[in-house]
Amino acid sequence: MKNLPGLLALVLFASPSISYFKYQRPVQPSGAGQYYLVVDETVWMHARADVGDLRLYAGQTETPYAVVVERGSRQRDRKDVPVLQQSRVGGKTQFLIDMSGLAEYDRVELKLGTKNFVAHAAVEGQDDPHDRQWAKLGDNILYDFSRENLGSNSTLRLPRSTFRYLRVTLDGPIKPDEVKGAASELREEHKPVWREVAGSPKQEQQGKDTVLTFGVATSTPVEQVAFRIDPGQPNFRREVEIQNEKGVRLGQGEINRIHMVRAGQKIDSERQTVEFFASGQKAIKVIIHNGDDPPLRLQDARLQQHERRLYFDAPSPSGLTLYYGDEKLTRPVYDYAKLFQLDTGARPARLGPETPNAAYIGRPDERPWTDRHPALLWIAIIAAVLILG
Repeated sequence: MKNLPGLLALVLFASPSISYFKYQRPVQPSGAGQYYLVVDETVWMHARADVGDLRLYAGQTETPYAVVVERGSRQRDRKDVPVLQQSRVGGKTQFLIDMSGLAEYDRVELKLGTKNFVAHAAVEGQDDPHDRQWAKLGDNILYDFSRENLGSNSTLRLPRSTFRYLRVTLDGPIKPDEVKGAASELREEHKPVWREVAGSPKQEQQGKDTVLTFGVATSTPVEQVAFRIDPGQPNFRREVEIQNEKGVRLGQGEINRIHMVRAGQKIDSERQTVEFFASGQKAIKVIIHNGDDPPLRLQDARLQQHERRLYFDAPSPSGLTLYYGDEKLTRPVYDYAKLFQLDTGARPARLGPETPNAAYIGRPDERPWTDRHPALLWIAIIAAVLILG
């Protein structure tokens, strides 16, 4: 029982109260149903980085919500599949892949024992490997540019299929004994939602490196840098490093553009984003390592984050208020969030301008009496010393 006062104080100071929030914004749904709010730059400026201090109120009644980070989703079902009957047919490498262990699939990654090649792959499907009629499933270009340090691709992309067998014919330098195996995947993808979190950066050349410096709000999480390179820029592949203002590495990756024709086959590959994670940083430096090549013709670069949404059920068209700016408030625990189900008809709610909370008085000072009145403590100590003396 001796810890009861401390527990009561913890509950008191961790509980929400409208008078403890520094800021407020009106929320206006257009009717009953499920809605969502997007956490924008204004909220990030004054809310906590974990958005754990956000609260919705309808009058004096707290409205539960669920935070959803729009990262997108990707479900992968990967399995090794047997490669059969590698042979040479009409001067081309041909083999079967036994897909009978999978209900559905939409891509197959080949395991190849060779490098520095370009090959055309024709893929057909059939349930009976002895049947003469095979369904055409598509064509793919496989390549490996290890010598040029430009990456590789050994994946066969197909329409969603259920055939028990695939027949692959390779027109290129890959020999039958260089086909070592295969693995199949079925992917379900929902694209992420990105939003920009900073303006244009300061750009400068430091030796052979292009350095971009962004200023960000310390509470704002950042998860990607997206580049826009001049479309006329020729093929390139550059390493990218992300640091904070103190030079501590936050992430790394590469950007590239590969459009070329090799052995009569057209190769197209392009990547202009690098993902990482940073929070609590005042500045972020993005360094493009150009090596001995001239700097890229960079048109723009932006920092981005996955969109954060607060989903809630509006009981009526009446307005709600979003409150935030209470550093000591614990994260909410709602049954609504535990059991949350997204309504496909959920609509964005209109979020009004930020204003200071007129009812704000701040939390009571929970520090010990001696911390709140250090001068009185020292007076008492000096008085005690004098009396004893």
